[in-house]
Amino acid sequence: MYKIKYAFLWLSLICVIAFALQNLTGGFTELFVLNFYALYGFQVWRFLTAIFLHGGIVHLLYNLFALLFFGFILERKIGSRNFLIVFFISGIIGNIIAINFYSSSLGASGAIYGILGCLAIINPMMMVFAFGILMPMFIAAIVWIIGDLMGVFGFGGSNIGYIAHLGGVFVGIAAGILIRWIYLKENEKEGRVIIDEKSIGELENRWMR
Repeated sequence: MYKIKYAFLWLSLICVIAFALQNLTGGFTELFVLNFYALYGFQVWRFLTAIFLHGGIVHLLYNLFALLFFGFILERKIGSRNFLIVFFISGIIGNIIAINFYSSSLGASGAIYGILGCLAIINPMMMVFAFGILMPMFIAAIVWIIGDLMGVFGFGGSNIGYIAHLGGVFVGIAAGILIRWIYLKENEKEGRVIIDEKSIGELENRWMR
């Protein structure tokens, strides 16, 4: 069976290609953006395709940076196949939630927040820069969640899908908890969960093949 490699790069490339098509092909965005056609027109592909669309170059670059950096780290830790599962489930569930609150939405942010949430559970003490401050990954995730909650209640930009972000991050957290629970059953040692590249590979071979 063909083994997927560098999934975070392939996802980034799809986002770039989709953005180029958005700007070069009339009607492309309207065909694939998430809106009420996904429900009332039975165009369910929009829950998936909207993940790869972006509203502008800044939106795209911001998501690409997060996907390339955090996606690279998470993929190395849980394997490409598991990484793709987290990405797509977070993005799709985030969009399913978002359709109930926004007339239209697009972007990979829900899926990326899923990556962040999963990574916060898998590697909580990894040091990252958030808002210009060096902090552990789990603290950064809490800060991001609080920021999105504030956005939901009107303390942020009106064109940001805060609810989709929250949906994605909690899916990612749930995925991270599930992975750690599996490791706790298989690799418990001195009350700690040991997660390294070798054991991740063993888990992927056992559960995902």
